[in-house]
Amino acid sequence: MPSPQQARAQASAITSGKSVPEAEASPTSQLRTLFDRPRLSPGQRRIAQYLIEHITEAAFLSITDLAERAGVSQPSVTRFAAAVGFSGYPALREKLQSIALSTLAGGPAAAEEMRGNELQAAVDAEIENLENLRRDFFDPDQVIDIGRKLSESTPLTVLGVRISVSLAEYFAYAARRIHPDVRLVTLGGSVAYDALLQSREAGGTWVLAFSMPRHAQETLTAVQVARSAGLKVALITDLALGPVADEADVVFATGTGSRLVFDSYAAPGVMAAALLQAMTDADPERTQARLEEYEQISEQHQFFLRD
Repeated sequence: MPSPQQARAQASAITSGKSVPEAEASPTSQLRTLFDRPRLSPGQRRIAQYLIEHITEAAFLSITDLAERAGVSQPSVTRFAAAVGFSGYPALREKLQSIALSTLAGGPAAAEEMRGNELQAAVDAEIENLENLRRDFFDPDQVIDIGRKLSESTPLTVLGVRISVSLAEYFAYAARRIHPDVRLVTLGGSVAYDALLQSREAGGTWVLAFSMPRHAQETLTAVQVARSAGLKVALITDLALGPVADEADVVFATGTGSRLVFDSYAAPGVMAAALLQAMTDADPERTQARLEEYEQISEQHQFFLRD
């Protein structure tokens, strides 16, 4: 909110027909806004990180020097410039130079701000994702309903390929403790087709799919195969709209952390845990019996170290 003095100045400028420049964002904020808009590949994020950390010198480098210092190829720099909305590297460099000059004009304080801890910024972004998920959980009815349907589907298929494998493996590992038949699919192509068709023939009704960026073509095709076989699909992904989301019956859209070279999945992990919780609550007697049986087996065979 502007101060009374700023408000009076703005009012005076408006009545006199003059425009009032808005307060300029900090150099770091400008760069993060510039680079956060598109979905960048890991290689492109390396370039973005280098520019954020070395803006005062990197903005004046040739495309050859920037590629060498960022550890990428020259075509990668060109594709990066296009990905963040510029016609080519010269146009991007012109923008970077204006930010760099404002940093230098700001003196040591601005330079120190540019060297801010990117790891902390990544954590801050994940906290924001979790806050958004917390607001989504204000009405948990859909999570409870889908948890019940996943619990009732026997077998239950869990799908995740490429970067989404880790989330699918986590869910499947935990779900096997409370569900009698969980089938994990982590490969695309004919392997996924076979597994999905067999799951449907065995009486399965639902698939839980994970699709994290960069979204795999195999995921889209597998979801389409599942739907054509008569399976319903619940999807955990980062966007509510898109080719994979359009094919799913239910979409749980949760933000991913994209500040670092590779995404982090705090919110999707919590979303998966919430569905597991809903599955346990859907059939408490079965849950209790299976957990007790597993504890007895794990104790007998000493699966875990004693504290």
